[in-house]
Amino acid sequence: MPEKKFILVIDQGTTRTKAVIYDKKAKVISRSYREVPCYYPQPGWVEHNPQEIWNSCLTSIKETIQKSRIEKYDISAIAITNQRETVLVWDRASGKPLGNAIVWQCRRTTSFCNDLKRRGWEDFIREKTGLLLDPYFSASKIRWILDNLPEIRRKAEKGEVICGTIDSWLLWKLTGGKIHLTDYTNASRTMLFNIHKLTWDSELLELFKIPASMLPSVRASGEIYGYTAPHSPLNPGIPIAAVLGDQQAALFGQACFDAGMLKNTYGTGCFLLLSTGKRLVSSEKLLTTIACDGSGKPTYALEGSVFIAGAAVQWLRDGLGLIKEEKDTEEAARKIEDTEGVYLVPAFTGLGAPYWDPLARGAILGINRGTRKEHIIRAALESIAYQVRDVIEAMEKEAKIKVEKLRVDGGAAENNWLMQFQADILGIPVERPAIFETTSLGAALLAGLTVGFWKEQRELAALWKRDALFLPQIDEKKRENLYKGWKKAVSRVLSK
Repeated sequence: MPEKKFILVIDQGTTRTKAVIYDKKAKVISRSYREVPCYYPQPGWVEHNPQEIWNSCLTSIKETIQKSRIEKYDISAIAITNQRETVLVWDRASGKPLGNAIVWQCRRTTSFCNDLKRRGWEDFIREKTGLLLDPYFSASKIRWILDNLPEIRRKAEKGEVICGTIDSWLLWKLTGGKIHLTDYTNASRTMLFNIHKLTWDSELLELFKIPASMLPSVRASGEIYGYTAPHSPLNPGIPIAAVLGDQQAALFGQACFDAGMLKNTYGTGCFLLLSTGKRLVSSEKLLTTIACDGSGKPTYALEGSVFIAGAAVQWLRDGLGLIKEEKDTEEAARKIEDTEGVYLVPAFTGLGAPYWDPLARGAILGINRGTRKEHIIRAALESIAYQVRDVIEAMEKEAKIKVEKLRVDGGAAENNWLMQFQADILGIPVERPAIFETTSLGAALLAGLTVGFWKEQRELAALWKRDALFLPQIDEKKRENLYKGWKKAVSRVLSK
């Protein structure tokens, strides 16, 4: 394949859609993005307009091709990576969306999920799907649409209406309505997919009263899904060669192909994924989800979510006015030797894994007359690292795997002080990659592998380059004393 060929990635997220072009050395040639509005029709409700998502894709693709100065016929393949759990329905014949997409953050189905819990369905659902019974996932959102829009249910039962996560919507649009597909990683986030049998589960479909005809067929993450129809920014006939949920794409982009390899994305919250290979690990405190190996075939991972990470730093800036910019936290943390016993527990929206306490609320503990803003700023940074250790300890216990290193990405991973403290409190090395676009990179690598851009997993692993290595610098006694103080602080805010 000529060296001039490129991979185009559509990275469709909650707040923006990015288009990124990679070359054969996994170097970013150009990128462009468009903001995607969220709509809040009622408190706790979050929606997207599907047409706006599609338009944002077309615009960002057009811009990034123009910026790259490549010819559009030089694109070898397209990859899709997307926000997970967000779901929409559309007319099978016309392709017209039937209302807005319901976003993963939306909590409108809380009472429905709580009712299922009271009726004893929680363990049944977890055993089949690896997921918590929560509005976060797609199943209850689809059920809400069918219950509240009777005309859609009537059409759905006649096979006239279909549904899908954002990847399915983009596949439908890119191919001119020719295919209705998804991949294993996205299917595993719907709460309708049996992760043992790798198929839609008839008992779950019956429980949620969702017609099977609505759902897309499921494919491996790395294969040819279809070919582009004529669209103004793209040539027709380009293969769509990879589809991955965003966190699984980041795991792939970090070259975490082997069991025991772990990545953490530091964003508004933290998303930790631990590869468990072909072994499915059932968990009570974490999510079991589907990832993919170096050839794009399904494997398993444990996932733990920290609700508040970078958002705690934003709160220091916007809520308390203690910093002007997020990067100021590093300088403040270095001004003092330690927090002098101050702990900040950022349970602003409850605590995620491994506590799962939605009623917990934030607190600053251990303050005294000598406490200064630097202590609170440093305590906020430390809270991110402590929460990551909470999740990793749960992963190690439940997977019976000893994690030997952590690969990191996301905005807060650029903070050298935080990454050093993360290594210190974990007692293992922390590796930061040279390429921070790990989500789009993972999708690009898999698409390139699918079309022969790269030949094997070994080539992909060689493309991963380290930017920085942080080694633990404190002794075991200090590490455990600090963490013991954190656990005590958390115990003070738990609701039960």
